[in-house]
Amino acid sequence: MNPPPISELYETVDATWPAAALSRVGPWIIRDGRGGGKRVSAATLESNFSPADIAVGQARMAALGQTPLFMIREGEDRLDRALDGCGYSIIDPVSFYACPVAALATGHFTLGSEITQWPPSDIAKEIWAEGGIGAERLDVMSRVKGPRSVIVAQSGGETVGVGFAAVAGRIAMIHAIEVSPKLRRRRAGTAVLHSAADWAKNRGCDYLTLAVTDANRPANALYSKLGMSLVGSYHYRTK
Repeated sequence: MNPPPISELYETVDATWPAAALSRVGPWIIRDGRGGGKRVSAATLESNFSPADIAVGQARMAALGQTPLFMIREGEDRLDRALDGCGYSIIDPVSFYACPVAALATGHFTLGSEITQWPPSDIAKEIWAEGGIGAERLDVMSRVKGPRSVIVAQSGGETVGVGFAAVAGRIAMIHAIEVSPKLRRRRAGTAVLHSAADWAKNRGCDYLTLAVTDANRPANALYSKLGMSLVGSYHYRTK
């Protein structure tokens, strides 16, 4: 099974980790992130641009109280060079991983014994908070329109890891994977991904995908070890 095209993954990010509001300004889509992080705050290019348009996008983001931030997707080399010439530096290169749901599904997850949930439990919120995922990112999760769930990994009756999964079309994407620091080395990250695949399979998805910063080397190594394929990338530029 061929992986989904990169264009579909960009759309999946927007659907499964949505900004509070979108607006069109010149050639840009401007995202109002309301503190939810780079993915929901970065501007993206939607049509041909001139160098003067960079200042237009910059001004609109500043008016929202956001640091000007542009997402550079594959094939947008001209924009990348233009932003570099305007003093914008690369920050947080990100890679997409994907695999067929069947490759990670274990069959252990059933709708009759569901350990996933929405809204998140207090312990899920605590684990996320330990990793810096607070109220603003929980608000991002609450904005998702399609199927969504907290994915819970347990060991010895104890919650050791959580993630957030949502569905867009044939793709499930998992975000905010977090393992409690005091409970690591229990394969919690692996358990979260297997549970997410089971959940996605029960919702008819073909693929499980995620996006991770290149700087997070342990996570990149885990996803590769589990057989997920590197299928695309993007990065940000900011001043």
